[in-house]
Amino acid sequence: MPASILVVEDEEDIRELVRFNLGKEGFQVRAVASGEEGLAAVEFRPPDLLLLDLMLPGVDGLTVCRKIKGNPKTRGVPIVILTAKGEEADVVTGLNLGADDYITKPFSPSVLVARVKAVLRRREADEGTAGDEAGVIQVRNLKIHPGRHEVRVDNGPVELTSTEFRVLHFLARRPGSLALHEAPA
Repeated sequence: MPASILVVEDEEDIRELVRFNLGKEGFQVRAVASGEEGLAAVEFRPPDLLLLDLMLPGVDGLTVCRKIKGNPKTRGVPIVILTAKGEEADVVTGLNLGADDYITKPFSPSVLVARVKAVLRRREADEGTAGDEAGVIQVRNLKIHPGRHEVRVDNGPVELTSTEFRVLHFLARRPGSLALHEAPA
């Protein structure tokens, strides 16, 4: 089954350009024009990936990103921000809120498609390590559950961005690459 992508973009020309290029690559694409519609669509049927503009009427893209990543039902949905806001501070803010990638307008449709595919490949790789408790990594009081994108310390939840989670999970799967265990006395 093709991956489903939700495009949240208020500019109709860009929305249709993105829908056409992703559809041509075999993706199942839904598109909406506002942050409110995007939140409702993600809540109703979470997509495999969300392509999100930041400058939206009503609820802006950063708020949409924050709400999706703050909801246990939708926090695992990868988000690629597609926006004209290309200042370093904007990029950092988007990534810190949990976005998996950030593309500035104007953009190349082929680069957009390549980046969407890359994010989906990373998601599949993460899910490949997910599953039941067998995929959980525990080091002392730190517990990483890849299937739920959840980290707990002393049974309390730890809030991490998607990037922070991936880095921690990567390092925890490779003991010895970083000392995550107690040093000998």
